[in-house]
Amino acid sequence: MNQWRLRSRTLELGRRTLVMGVVNITPDSFSDGGKFLDPAAAIARALQHLDDGADLIDLGAESTRPGTRVGVGAANAPAVNADEEQARLLPVLQGLLAARPQATISIDTYKAATARAALEAGAEIVNDVSGFHWDPAIARVCAEVGTGVVLMHSRGRPDEWREQALLPADELIALVRAGLEESLRAADGAGIARERILLDPGYGFGKRFEENYALLARQRELLSLGRPLLAGVSRKSFLGRTLARLHGGEPAPAEERENASIAAMVAAILNGASIVRVHVVRPAVEAALIADAILAAS
Repeated sequence: MNQWRLRSRTLELGRRTLVMGVVNITPDSFSDGGKFLDPAAAIARALQHLDDGADLIDLGAESTRPGTRVGVGAANAPAVNADEEQARLLPVLQGLLAARPQATISIDTYKAATARAALEAGAEIVNDVSGFHWDPAIARVCAEVGTGVVLMHSRGRPDEWREQALLPADELIALVRAGLEESLRAADGAGIARERILLDPGYGFGKRFEENYALLARQRELLSLGRPLLAGVSRKSFLGRTLARLHGGEPAPAEERENASIAAMVAAILNGASIVRVHVVRPAVEAALIADAILAAS
C-alpha cells in the first residue's frame, strides 16, 4: 500500500485501482472538444462521473493534442494563456465543489498561475503533463501549497511530436525513465515530498503509434522509480490506429475507441497502474474491479 498526500487529504493506493474521470473544458480536445466548454455542461459531466463511481475528477482547460503550441514566456506563447485557461476552469471547479464539497479534484495544467488559482479555489492535485518542464515555476507553487502532484513524461512539446522518429523499445523505456527521474529531481529541488508524487508514463505524449504498446507492456519497470503510477490510455490515437482494419483502413474516431480503451486500461492495471484516467467512468470502474480481482488472486 502507498499513501498519496494531497492538499487537504490522503488517498490510499494499492488496495484497489482508483478511477479518475476526465472533463475537458475546451473547444478543441481530441476526444470531446466543445462538448463541455459551457460551465453547466462541464459540471454536469463531472457530477455524472462521480455518480458513476469516479474516485477523482480531472479538469483541464487547455488542449495538448499534437500540433498545439504550449509553454510560457514570449518564446513559447501558448495557444491558451493563463487568463483564458482560468476563465474556463475556475467556474467549473467552484461549481463542482459547491455541489460536491468532498470531491477530490485534479487540475490538468502546466502553468504556475493557473495551478495557484485552482489550488486556492479548492483543488487537491496538480496534474502537469510536462512533468515541471514547460513552466518550472509550477514546482514552487506546488511546494508552497503542499498539494498532490502527477508528473507526466512528455517527449518534447506537442508541435514537435509529428516529426519524431520511432524508437526501439529499450531506448523508449530508457527515455521515459530518464525524463521521469528528471521530473523527480525538480520536485525534490522545490521541496515536494515524495509521498505527494505520482508518475505518469505519458501515453501518446510524444510516443508514436507502436511505441505506446511497448511502453504499456513494460510499464511495470517504472515502479522501480519508487512512486505509484497513473495511466491515461483512454481514447488515445494509437488505439484508433490499431482498430483501422475494422473501419475501412482509417483510424477509428475517438468516440469509437471505448472498448479498446478498456482493454488497454486493464493492461495498464495489470502492469502496475494504481490510478487510471478515463473519459467514460462506469465501464472503467467495472473493468478495474475485474483487473483487481485478477491481481488479488495472483
